[in-house]
Amino acid sequence: MNLHLKPPYKTLIDERGHFKIWLVDGSYIRGHIDEEFTNFGQHFRYPYIPENEFWLDQEAEHDERKFFIDHLLVEHRLMKQGLLYPDAITAADKQERKERRRAGDLRKITQNHEMLPDGREMHETMWKRLENGITVWIVNGRLVRSTFDIDFTEGGHDKVYEFVPKNEVWIDDAIIEQERGYVLLHELHERNRMEKGWTYNKAHAESSRLEYRCRHHPDELHDALVAEGWA
Repeated sequence: MNLHLKPPYKTLIDERGHFKIWLVDGSYIRGHIDEEFTNFGQHFRYPYIPENEFWLDQEAEHDERKFFIDHLLVEHRLMKQGLLYPDAITAADKQERKERRRAGDLRKITQNHEMLPDGREMHETMWKRLENGITVWIVNGRLVRSTFDIDFTEGGHDKVYEFVPKNEVWIDDAIIEQERGYVLLHELHERNRMEKGWTYNKAHAESSRLEYRCRHHPDELHDALVAEGWA
């Protein structure tokens, strides 16, 4: 890790064998170390994390720590044995999904296990309705991960996720309020480019660059949002 950067540690929350499990400042990591850091990570996925540590982003809502720790234990073990990340995350997701089912998240919103719930059941609060008809929602990220996509992180929109209703942008409620504007910018910019026919990979890459710039120049965030229809 760059010695000029401050340590991202917030709180040591647990120890599992020789692993230390830390809550970290995910917003700082995404702004200064790695813009693609998600809800959690381990050394073989993110080399800047010490090998004997698991990092969990501090959560604004809904305790998912047990799910993430169980995931990391599997992912770390398999990658240390030489398994590539795509194969390791598949196995780790399987273990995490078992824990989410055991917790009964899906049963909280539907009694019919043969039908998925409507995406609107993930809504927590409408943030804003834009002039172009797009609605931006703060959603229950834990339920989204337990119900639709275990790898859902930070935000998304209808051009990427089939479970997001048409003309909606979602912001994960696990993201702390001070960081939501950057995630919002990424999702609006990405959706607007995909609306014009861009591929996801191209739109995501440009949106990540714009997000990263605004994290380093927060005085530019408002104007960047206005340019994407936030007015």
